[in-house]
Amino acid sequence: MEVLPYKDKNQGKKEQVAEMFNNISKKYDFLNHFLSLGIDILWRKKAISLLENDAPKTILDIATGTGDFAIEALKLNPEKITGVDISEGMLEVGKKKMIRLGHDQMIELQLGDSERLLFDDNKFDAVIVAFGVRNFENLEKGLTDMFRVLKPAGKVVILEFSRPSVFPFKQLYSFYFKAILPLIGKIVSKDDSAYTYLPESVQQFPDGKDFLGILSKTGFKETKCTSLTFGISSIYTGIK
Repeated sequence: MEVLPYKDKNQGKKEQVAEMFNNISKKYDFLNHFLSLGIDILWRKKAISLLENDAPKTILDIATGTGDFAIEALKLNPEKITGVDISEGMLEVGKKKMIRLGHDQMIELQLGDSERLLFDDNKFDAVIVAFGVRNFENLEKGLTDMFRVLKPAGKVVILEFSRPSVFPFKQLYSFYFKAILPLIGKIVSKDDSAYTYLPESVQQFPDGKDFLGILSKTGFKETKCTSLTFGISSIYTGIK
């Protein structure tokens, strides 16, 4: 069953996700760091470190949001990073951030559909995604398009929420994710649905071995999963 942010609306998932991120864009960065106690910053650092030996020159950051993952990727000393997102609201916040931090020459943020990327085949040395694939309308289609725009031997690095399985962390996490997080998210973002959608979408997402299977199905080789912080999130990698 498809998980949607706004169950009372008739739009497709893609349109609803764009609307949701437009609604919460102004508070997104604050809530991200606050609700994860800042651990999300460490997760991004770990994910980007997996590309150090590859030294990619051109990087595509899919579902870039406000550009935090793209900024972290600057540590790899690339020539250019392109960020794509379907939410104009998130990109507006991200572009202002790039100008403020002086990254606007290195990081280009643009409106785009992750499942219909407007780039040539074999264009990027690396494709990265943080907390974005869970929101795809068609997961396999999105991954197939990532594979298409990657250069041969290029690497994909995907950071995504997963479900802890160890007692008692599984139970504590479940309570926080389903009771505390939506309440704080609703109060701060003023969007009733966005932070209810988050735990629901994580529950439905095929994590771990299931996701590695989908990565392999869409063409990626040498797929690996690295579990982070008792399994709250995972990093998936694959090679074209």
